Amino acid sequence: MSGKPDSVKTIFFALGANFAIFVAKTFAAVMTGSGAMTAEAVHSLADCCNQLLLLLGLRNAKAPPTPDHPLGQGKAIYFWSFLVALLLFSVGGAFSIYEGIHKLGAPEPLKWPWIAIGVLTFGIVAESISMWGCLTEVNKARGTRSLWQWFRQSRQSELIVIFGEDLAALLGLVFALIAVVLTWVTGNPVFDAIGTLGIGVLLVVIAVFIAIEVKALLIGQSVDPEYKAEILVFLNARPEIARVFNLITLQLGPEVMVAIKAEMSRDLSTRGIVDAINAVEKDLKTRFTDIRWSFFEPDVAD
Repeated sequence: MSGKPDSVKTIFFALGANFAIFVAKTFAAVMTGSGAMTAEAVHSLADCCNQLLLLLGLRNAKAPPTPDHPLGQGKAIYFWSFLVALLLFSVGGAFSIYEGIHKLGAPEPLKWPWIAIGVLTFGIVAESISMWGCLTEVNKARGTRSLWQWFRQSRQSELIVIFGEDLAALLGLVFALIAVVLTWVTGNPVFDAIGTLGIGVLLVVIAVFIAIEVKALLIGQSVDPEYKAEILVFLNARPEIARVFNLITLQLGPEVMVAIKAEMSRDLSTRGIVDAINAVEKDLKTRFTDIRWSFFEPDVAD
């Protein structure tokens, strides 16, 4: 199995970078009157709030099982991740589109453009560091898969969200920088408005992709195919098992549930079957440490 990424470290990387960028962007937006800078400042503030929500979600996901939630509350992180996608869509994307339309109808001259350029350059550097930290953790999980394949197959919603946010932030900063430079060079504030609209559309598109991926997890999704294949290899190699008829997995936040239907390798007494199953389950949880619940059904046919 690929290495296990550290989601908490990735979130703190992004939170630190986004807060510093938010402060710088707000200063630049006030000084320059740039719509693109205002959109970017709101975007960074939304990102900071989003990362705090993800930390809250990870904390809630660690809650122990209860009679009402017998399999724990690991899926709580999916709810918070979906909420983050909605905030990215509304607070970030929709506001930027509104601001862009407003600026198109009532363009304002750009003041102190060099301040905006300096802040945006700083933001690109800071966001690149955050993206580097995120990709470092993503690469531990994706193995030989492309980034797109990992994005579609990953079951770590918080990492999906941070990756999407960092990508949106980095591209948004580039859009804003281009818009400010064009406005400065040409003296035409329409470029600033177009840049603001571009940032809004970008945020909406990325938010929709994130929401689609998190929705699948929220409804209930198996572990990623690569991980499930490794579990099957482990089970088929066990001497206690003749063949595996079915393997059902369910991703529950940071934890996993598996249900196994298999034929035992030889006729055993009731106690012998119980002992064999217990041995398989013990070693399974030792090998795959995020498997918390396992249900084993011995049978002779599927």
